[in-house]
Amino acid sequence: MSEKIRVLISEEEVCEKIRQVAAEISRDYEGKEVHLLCVLKGGVFFTCELAKRLTVPVSLDFMSVSSYGDETKSSGVVRIVKDLDQPLADKDVIIVEDIVDSGRTLSYLIDILKKRNPRSIRLCTLLDKPDRRVKMVHVDYCCFRIPDEFVVGYGLDYAQKYRNLPYIGVVEFEEDL
Repeated sequence: MSEKIRVLISEEEVCEKIRQVAAEISRDYEGKEVHLLCVLKGGVFFTCELAKRLTVPVSLDFMSVSSYGDETKSSGVVRIVKDLDQPLADKDVIIVEDIVDSGRTLSYLIDILKKRNPRSIRLCTLLDKPDRRVKMVHVDYCCFRIPDEFVVGYGLDYAQKYRNLPYIGVVEFEEDL
């Protein structure tokens, strides 16, 4: 079986929406510093583009949490692959994710991070797929709400492929003849 990628959200649309969300965050955090917590690997593309457009002081850290492996559906088992390098105490934290899907991973992550005493925790995502939600999580900043389709590009992958696409695409599987 081979894959075909159909464009769902163009590169231009993605860039414009990131600019809008960055402006909203900058207004909300005026006079403060934000600590962006990038959820790897998928969130790195979005985090970098978002950070470049913020007008408030920014610090960054990275965490890798997984519940997918090489599948198109969440396994439901969440594990920390790489923990943070810096403490979160008294920081205004924004978790930056590529996609909020089932909510399992983020619900688990938020519970862990709250125990580290940040001043605040908010969630920013490039994509939100509410139809797949199993665990409720509050998304504070969202670029796009999308239908229940398997998407790639802008950091999102299928079996580690397609992360580098500059747009959001839908994976369509085709039978090989």
